[in-house]
Amino acid sequence: MKQQAGRRRPRRPALAAAVVLALAGMNGPWLYRFGTAEYHEYKINRPEYKAANGRWEIMEFPPEYRQDTIHAALLHTGKVLLIAGSGNNQANFDAKKFDTRIWDPVKGTIKKVPTPSDLFCTGHTQLADGSLLIAGGTKRYEKLKGDVTKAGGLMIVHNENPDKPITLPAGTEFTGKANGKTFVSKDPVLVPRAKKVFDRATGAFLRNDPGLGRVYVEARKSGTAYETGTQDNYRIRDLTGTDARNTYGIAQKLALDKKDFQGIRDAYEFDPVAERYIKVDPMSEARWYPTLTTLSDGKVLSVSGLDDIGQLVPGKNEVFDPRTRTWAYTGKTRQFPTYPALFLMLNGKVFYSGSNAGYGPADVGRKPGIWDVGSNKFTEVPGLGDSTRMETSGTVLLPPAQDQRFLVIGGGGVGESKAASRKTRLIDLKAKHPRFVDGPLLAKGTRYPQTSILPDDTVLVSGGSEDYRGRGGSDILQARLYHPGSNSLTRVADPLVGRNYHSGSILLPDGRVMFFGSDSLYGDKENTRPGKFEQRIEIYTPPYLYRGPRPDLGGGPQTIARGGYGTFTSRQASSIEKVRLIRPSASTHVTDVDQRSVALDFTNSGDRITVTVPENRNLVPSGWYMLFIADGRGTPSKAQWVKVP
Repeated sequence: MKQQAGRRRPRRPALAAAVVLALAGMNGPWLYRFGTAEYHEYKINRPEYKAANGRWEIMEFPPEYRQDTIHAALLHTGKVLLIAGSGNNQANFDAKKFDTRIWDPVKGTIKKVPTPSDLFCTGHTQLADGSLLIAGGTKRYEKLKGDVTKAGGLMIVHNENPDKPITLPAGTEFTGKANGKTFVSKDPVLVPRAKKVFDRATGAFLRNDPGLGRVYVEARKSGTAYETGTQDNYRIRDLTGTDARNTYGIAQKLALDKKDFQGIRDAYEFDPVAERYIKVDPMSEARWYPTLTTLSDGKVLSVSGLDDIGQLVPGKNEVFDPRTRTWAYTGKTRQFPTYPALFLMLNGKVFYSGSNAGYGPADVGRKPGIWDVGSNKFTEVPGLGDSTRMETSGTVLLPPAQDQRFLVIGGGGVGESKAASRKTRLIDLKAKHPRFVDGPLLAKGTRYPQTSILPDDTVLVSGGSEDYRGRGGSDILQARLYHPGSNSLTRVADPLVGRNYHSGSILLPDGRVMFFGSDSLYGDKENTRPGKFEQRIEIYTPPYLYRGPRPDLGGGPQTIARGGYGTFTSRQASSIEKVRLIRPSASTHVTDVDQRSVALDFTNSGDRITVTVPENRNLVPSGWYMLFIADGRGTPSKAQWVKVP
């Protein structure tokens, strides 16, 4: 018996091990996931990992302060302006619930700001005085075919009276002479007076060219019976006498087709000190998703967008003068798709990278090139190769801005195409014959990549999705640093939140990067549930902030003129290897035309460092900048705000 008992003892641990193995067989995936998650959390928190890859963390505002952020801008107060408008939400639009928040990343405070119009799909850029110019937005939401219940479309109103213009109020009725169907205008319309045309040789009167007005009209009742299929001339109810004889409408097909978004003319300056919107002169054209770009003279160019009847603005570009707060046409037409990525060059011309937000014809205005706005001369640049995949790509002016090199990142096919590009494309605009060349490939085809210039001259490239609006669970949870010197990408820590359409990123004055937004079409990989707008803010702390103490920066002037200099104090002055002026970001649709990092010449002596601002106005447009110094490890100081008048 003792011998038998002795034999059994070694078998008990084996039996226990067998039970554990059996349980592991049944619960293996769970045990594996638990172990993997624990190890991953351990790994990403190790000091050496953070020093090589950085770290991500999620911030959630209190529920009452959350919003569907579409646009964001860093203000010279160090706070971040977060604009939602209606946030791509029809219910918010119908309820006139338009949101803006101001977030202080230092104090952690959040403030609601009254929002005067639906600034969803607006354009914006930094002004010289530190205000943010905001122009355009949403007048009406799109309606897909099947959701449209009343036939409607564009009515062109003609005024043949050369003596006076005429204004027709909203609710004006137009009745077709041939079809007998009546349509009602949704907005007031001003129709200019006719223009008298004379023979240049003889001076004899030839004709009156009618003044033209455009207005969106709808049938009074629902149903297919009110659709029209051909052009007709429309009488205008309640007009009498001369007005009735001289004023009429002409419309093509008025149907139940899809109705696109419609834009507004409203424009505002956001005052970062008073923290409020100030209304300025409206644009001449209504615009939904325009691009605003600073020009050589400090004025701001506004291009493209969908107009107040949902059609692409037909190449009518205009400029805003910050001194008078008024708009004027450029006098020349140049067509672009919605939200084209436009950047001011050193020579005062404007570079169009081909990146865009996509609304508009697939074959109009999509080729990249260099645009002389004054003469309207446009010189195409070759080598892009896949201009049909430029929707929702990212474009960044690589640091330092003096080099005039641009990187175009990823992109997708026109509209809801599943096509996505793995390419990055590099172009040197200082070359005698600029052309795009391929840069390093991305791991996956990437639409909506977020980009931020960092003070160590790298560019953080993160997020995006392989398919349209993250369809099919295609968000890309990866981030990389692009190194302009070696034209290479290195992978860093993975973000925790997927971000696609309506997302962006902002460099903060402390050297970290904030990420916002994401408007997924679906909420699951099978595309069976509607998506939910991502309201969480995510913060990325780059590797350079985990490599030991950072340089300090203090003292110095708050204003430095072009060609002027300023002296600042730093205990690490002798170890400083880079000084950069970085224009604060204003990001929409992953495009940030305000981003630029300017290298400054400097000298150091003792605990002082003297920096010189370049003279070129196009290199350093007037405005507020973040001044960073960085040591040999690439570790930057916290920024000091400097104004360049």
